[in-house]
Amino acid sequence: MTVNAHSHNPLPGRGEYLIRGGHVLTMDAALGELPVGDVHVRDGVIVAVGTDLQAPAAELIEGRDMIVLPGFVDTHWHLWNSGLRAMVRGDDALQGYFPVTLRVGPLFTPQDSYCAVRLGLLEGLASGITTVHNWSHNTRSAAHADAELRAMRDMGVRGRFSYGWGQEQALDQPMDLTDLARLQAQGLDGDGLLSLGAAVRTPVANPRGAVPIEVVRAELAGIRRLGLPISMHARPGLVSVLEQHDLLGPDLQLVHPQGLSGAECCLLADKGTTMSCSPVIEMHYAQASRGVIQFQELQEARVQQSLSVDSSAASANADFFSCMRALLWSHKQRFGSSVPLPPKRLLELATIDGARGLGLAGITGSLTPGKRADLILVRSTDPNMAPVLDPAHALVYSAQPANVDTVMVDGRLLIRRGHPLVHDSVEIVAAATVSVQQLRARDGGPNVTQQTEQQAAQQAAH
Repeated sequence: MTVNAHSHNPLPGRGEYLIRGGHVLTMDAALGELPVGDVHVRDGVIVAVGTDLQAPAAELIEGRDMIVLPGFVDTHWHLWNSGLRAMVRGDDALQGYFPVTLRVGPLFTPQDSYCAVRLGLLEGLASGITTVHNWSHNTRSAAHADAELRAMRDMGVRGRFSYGWGQEQALDQPMDLTDLARLQAQGLDGDGLLSLGAAVRTPVANPRGAVPIEVVRAELAGIRRLGLPISMHARPGLVSVLEQHDLLGPDLQLVHPQGLSGAECCLLADKGTTMSCSPVIEMHYAQASRGVIQFQELQEARVQQSLSVDSSAASANADFFSCMRALLWSHKQRFGSSVPLPPKRLLELATIDGARGLGLAGITGSLTPGKRADLILVRSTDPNMAPVLDPAHALVYSAQPANVDTVMVDGRLLIRRGHPLVHDSVEIVAAATVSVQQLRARDGGPNVTQQTEQQAAQQAAH
């Protein structure tokens, strides 16, 4: 199988739709919530939100017994390793997330990257994610970058592609700023859905190795000359190091709110640097090295925050409802009921705050007339949801991807009645499976199933 030059299935046109009679959560402070509301969409734009709207030429979408809200906005996701969840085994010394991605990442062909990104986005769309930040820290070549962008275009999502580095790249070698500039100059196509950014390595201790600050400084300077947004994984002490070298700024997004001092939280607010929280992964590693998820400290400091999957290889899936729920659990574990974290606030983080974090709040993140039509419908009568009296509470506490009925991105219907309308799920899964099987063969590492059986036998013997 090879990377195709064109989409497997052309994306549908942008029609005219009237979503009638849903419980509309606009996530727009001025419009608020409509218990029985309509949303009119035409040519990819939200034309109107209200009650008893008239649009005789529009295709009717029944919203009764549905919660209508903006699509979720993920602000940090390593899509390239989506298929590696087949090989990753928790915190196993040989088969944990970091050992596998460091070992197998250098074996990726552009075709492997293409297959993995499509797989991740197929699952993400089913979870109601309509905008993604593809944090590509296995950009091994120009062909790999092109393959990931092609996958994003083929899947019809909105998002940012943040150009990174290859997993095998030496710590003292800078990323390929020349190819980053090439992408910027040629444009990303994708009907204006896609934008470009850069993912950079971290100059403090971390499992992938600390990069010399001189290299980081040079990379940031080159990216800033291009005027592109930057993202970096945070580790304890990072904010202070960046401040010492005058590298913080509003064009910088950090990821993982853990291990921060009070002074560092204030620094982020002062500099306008944003933070993406990946609660499912951060709960995994809370006891290992980074500490608790410091959402509350950053909120009190007024740092702009958002939510993200991080890696569906490490977290096992791309369930954005679980992202909201994991942050809620972490917060309750820390504060109980003394510091409430309302469901509405979590929905803000998953929608409009995600859009703000990616600089897209004027385009998406709320059901506001004039914005692009990125929205989802969630069934409220499914057994795990019903009965619903408070939609925000039900979405955060009860909803699952299986409850997502309809997904629209930029006015295009991609999922209807829970089924993809455009994408061939069987083909996407089959291609990703072949890719991972070939990667495992090239890796030559231990067979995961055999290793697990051997460990079980050894434990039983003792």
